[in-house]
Amino acid sequence: MVEDMCLFYKEILVMKPPKRSPMLLRAAVVMFSMVCGVFIFSACLKQISTQARTTFVDFKVIDNHSRGRLNLMNTPHLLHYPKPVSFSRYWEVSVNLYQLPLIRCSLIATLFARNECDHNPVLFFAILSNQRSGSGWFETLLNSHINVSSNGEIFSVRERRKNVSSILQTLDKVYNLDWFNSASKNECSAATGLKWMLNQGLMEHHKEIAEYFNRRRVSVIFLFRRNLLRRMVSMLANSYDRYAKLLNGTHKAHVHSAEEADILSKYKPIINSTSLLDDLKDMEMRSAKALEYFNRTRQMIVYYEDLMRNHTKLIDVQEFLGLPQMELTSRHVKIHRGPLSDHIQNWDDVNKTLKGTVYESFLEADY
Repeated sequence: MVEDMCLFYKEILVMKPPKRSPMLLRAAVVMFSMVCGVFIFSACLKQISTQARTTFVDFKVIDNHSRGRLNLMNTPHLLHYPKPVSFSRYWEVSVNLYQLPLIRCSLIATLFARNECDHNPVLFFAILSNQRSGSGWFETLLNSHINVSSNGEIFSVRERRKNVSSILQTLDKVYNLDWFNSASKNECSAATGLKWMLNQGLMEHHKEIAEYFNRRRVSVIFLFRRNLLRRMVSMLANSYDRYAKLLNGTHKAHVHSAEEADILSKYKPIINSTSLLDDLKDMEMRSAKALEYFNRTRQMIVYYEDLMRNHTKLIDVQEFLGLPQMELTSRHVKIHRGPLSDHIQNWDDVNKTLKGTVYESFLEADY
């Protein structure tokens, strides 16, 4: 009996799995090869369509005699032909992860290289602004342009602005097109830049940064808000929401629906009326200092209120950047709408403080 049991277990141990059909293996290999072929074909089509799209945009600019583009062509020192060192490497690493059989990885990397954009000149720009001045909305408008890559508020990360060296190294990555984020586009960029708040190391190291801007021919767009009282309300409300998280326990600096805007606007901040005049003056002086520090750069000044009232102001911005004219769009929804008396808890005190001063117009102005 014991011997029979041993033979039984031995048979179990030596039992072999049934052989797989070679036809199934061949079918799997064929299917895998077809998928790889489709992937390569779609990538090629995408590159061809991108190149065709870019050529069409360039043709349209010449055909329409865009003032901004023609002016830039007459001042070629403002245009650049960057050769990013990490672009090909980035895609090479991504493709190598898949280790596609029978396909050379270098071929795949070439499909994503920026070779088709080598002859496309790029203008460098920087949006210099203050918090709660409409810079987020303005940047989304610019990024809706097919040929613009604005890389966001890069220097909100302290590590990138800890000293002048780290600031300049970060700027080099942006303007060498070695910075990758959601703003990076497959289309050939005609203008690339970033958004930079005045309190993010810009004023402390203004001399070195201004020299860098002039050396690398960076065009500066100053975006300011005329009504500083409305900016103050927006700052206080945004600061409150960082902790209160009124939208289902989530803090949002910008919203994309009227419902979310209504929820956030229900909070009415109390403004310190005692220091209000000094606070408004300090805000004015900070912007004036920035204009003074960067007065030798190529620049334009844009006001949030002008953009809100008249969207044709965006045409001036596109001309300044030498872009083909396009309709720019944004999903951002304004939070504090209507008269300021609806948004300030101690409105009577604020009204009394500003009446008869140079800031009285802030009480009535829209936006």
